[in-house]
Amino acid sequence: MKVEQISIFLENKAGRLAEVTRTLAEAGINIRALSLADTSDFGILRLIVTDIEQAKTALKDKGFTVGRTTVVAVEVADNPGGLNHILDLLSKEGVNVEYMYAFVQQSGKNAILIFRFDRTDQAIEALQKHGIPIVPGEKIYNI
Repeated sequence: MKVEQISIFLENKAGRLAEVTRTLAEAGINIRALSLADTSDFGILRLIVTDIEQAKTALKDKGFTVGRTTVVAVEVADNPGGLNHILDLLSKEGVNVEYMYAFVQQSGKNAILIFRFDRTDQAIEALQKHGIPIVPGEKIYNI
């Protein structure tokens, strides 16, 4: 039910993001989803990739600081209110969303939301209780 994500800490300077994508491309690793957040000094690039261990090794070999985090992928109808429905039920269950990002495979169908929760297991239980589809990591890695 959980998805593994890597986080890379980047200096906020021209070309640094390209170094990450070049490193992954040279290692034959595909990026399935990503989020980039920045401050004036550094950024955090969060990635879901086809091979987490190989990505970590390749990036560390190039001097990047890489972490690994567990997130949850949730499928939601790609229409107005789809996200709100999930956030409302999580709020009622007392689950906090630390951050999230999304991607759509085909417009008008379903979106996949990637969530980082304060209490992952409680969030999974709440989503399952309400019939919200959780996408397993293997499916996300192979999209």
